[in-house]
Amino acid sequence: MIYEEHSEAHEFRDALPAGPVHRRGAGLNPGNRFEDVRLHVLGEEFDRQWVEREEEGGRVRRVERQVFRDRTQSIINRVAPTSDVPFDWTLNPYRGCEHGCIYCFARPYHEYLGFSMGLDFETKLVAKPDAAKLLRAELASPRWHAEPIVMSAITDIYQPLEHSMRIARQCLEVLVECRQPVSTMTKSTMVLRDIDLWGQLAQHNAGRVTITLVTLDADLARLLEPRATVPAARLHAIRELTKAGIPVSVNVAPIIPGLTDAELPSILEAVAKAGARRANWVLLRLPYQLKDLFLDWLQRNVHPQRAKKVESLIRQSRGGKLYDASNTNGPRGRGKGPLAAQIAQTFDIFTRRYGLNRDIRPLSSAAFRRPETGGQLGLFSA
Repeated sequence: MIYEEHSEAHEFRDALPAGPVHRRGAGLNPGNRFEDVRLHVLGEEFDRQWVEREEEGGRVRRVERQVFRDRTQSIINRVAPTSDVPFDWTLNPYRGCEHGCIYCFARPYHEYLGFSMGLDFETKLVAKPDAAKLLRAELASPRWHAEPIVMSAITDIYQPLEHSMRIARQCLEVLVECRQPVSTMTKSTMVLRDIDLWGQLAQHNAGRVTITLVTLDADLARLLEPRATVPAARLHAIRELTKAGIPVSVNVAPIIPGLTDAELPSILEAVAKAGARRANWVLLRLPYQLKDLFLDWLQRNVHPQRAKKVESLIRQSRGGKLYDASNTNGPRGRGKGPLAAQIAQTFDIFTRRYGLNRDIRPLSSAAFRRPETGGQLGLFSA
């Protein structure tokens, strides 16, 4: 049961069934902003599909993930020169993320694939099974100069799908062989599965793991990040990585005004005690239709009076808007105004108090060696 929608309004919302979707973050599936003609599944059809699953023995509504294989011909991506992110190269084995974090700034990228940034982002995942093979070839190229790479700049390489596909592990094996400097950002303790590889990279100052932590409140985390590892387990991962000699950073991101900002001192204390060396923070970003997704989440999960306060504080930190993409008043990730300044000051005070950000050495490419690819090129490898 589908119909065509001809509309110039990019904020059209698909109807979802009444009641929560089991362990999914988005309660909406908005139409793709790039498409003038869109196909939308009627809410009644969603209801029929999910009630049938419920009647087969379950007591919750579920939406199962779908995996699409991407036969891309390249894997190392250049970040746009105009970007304000502090790195130049990324490697993404997956697109979309089953963690389902409602605030994720990467959701809009799913629209480039023809999907919605809503429920589609969490359930229609794209995997690149040839990633390790492509990576080996690109690292072997004389044009590659061993600049640091960030894995999972868009989505988490250690999301649940990695358990079965192991694409991230395969890529890490190539990176270790080449001693290619690399870092990753994750919310999953699955990173400990690869502690042997991250440890080998760390021996050459070529590997770093960043753990993302939004809150220490397990109940709030379950609502914000329904399929991500609980906060206490992430602190455990920091401790284990540190014991293995792997440098760990923490990204307190995003800070949500009125919801998580008061936790900043306690988060910094906890991660410092766990062994993290560095910390960073990012203010909540709501580009495009992510505004609708987040406000809908607030209405469903937060007391109405507090929801109004959170929205008001977000606007206060974004010049009266829910989001301001310009950099004219500071980086997009930091906001502006008294509230943003207060968060920045708090962060600076407590990072100094807990000894964070004293070790700011960049990753090194000194030990890099090109991979063996066979043929005559192998004669010239370092």
